[in-house]
Amino acid sequence: MLKDYLRRSRAPRYSILFALPLLVAYEGLSALLTHSAVAGVRNGADVLLKSLFVALGGRDGLVAFGLLLVGGGGFLVVRDLRRSGEKLSARVFAAMLAESGAYAALFGFVVGWLTTLLLEGPRRLALQASGGGGGGGGAALGLHTQLVVSLGAGIYEELLFRVVLVGGLMWVARRLLKARPTLAAAVAVVVSALVFSGFHYVGALGDGFSLASFTFRAIAGLMFSLLYVTRGFGITAWTHALYDLGLSLLQAS
Repeated sequence: MLKDYLRRSRAPRYSILFALPLLVAYEGLSALLTHSAVAGVRNGADVLLKSLFVALGGRDGLVAFGLLLVGGGGFLVVRDLRRSGEKLSARVFAAMLAESGAYAALFGFVVGWLTTLLLEGPRRLALQASGGGGGGGGAALGLHTQLVVSLGAGIYEELLFRVVLVGGLMWVARRLLKARPTLAAAVAVVVSALVFSGFHYVGALGDGFSLASFTFRAIAGLMFSLLYVTRGFGITAWTHALYDLGLSLLQAS
């Protein structure tokens, strides 16, 4: 039973559809706050991905991005449904939500402990890293905006740093460099974690650099990448979003 759940929950028909509410909620709420698909305060990974398409094709590029994102995801879901020959199960989605919630609840403690262990500093170092997966600069934003950006972190940071970066690095390592699958995954996980951490210090809303926060986020990126490789996109996206949402609410209390 457990083995069957682990296999099914990683499949595109569950993983992509499970992440869909995050995308809808983030885009809808962002549009209400900013009245724009790109401008205003948005998650940095969202802005980066869309800006690349806008630079290539202007407004048509933005439309192309949306079609690629939704159309590509829809294609993978439909193809997987046809191959599996089974109906979707609400119990699997419920179990995926519970699994993501459990990971999110443990995430900060585990990453903070590993950061403290690595740096051999006081435990408060972990708290200085404002959200191992957050968008940076959260203290300067209102709570509503922080919550929306947290949703964006779950969907767009995982899309950029896990699907695109980890997936791309694994493909290059395996197909072009002929590396073994385990080695390819290990290299992709480590490199993506470092890039993920560094990304939080870029831009106007980026945080000021410190060794403690960089280490915290690098370990966070490592954990998210490992989760993506082992449990798939949907659970990783929800874990990231729920963790960031919880952190935003905690900081506001």
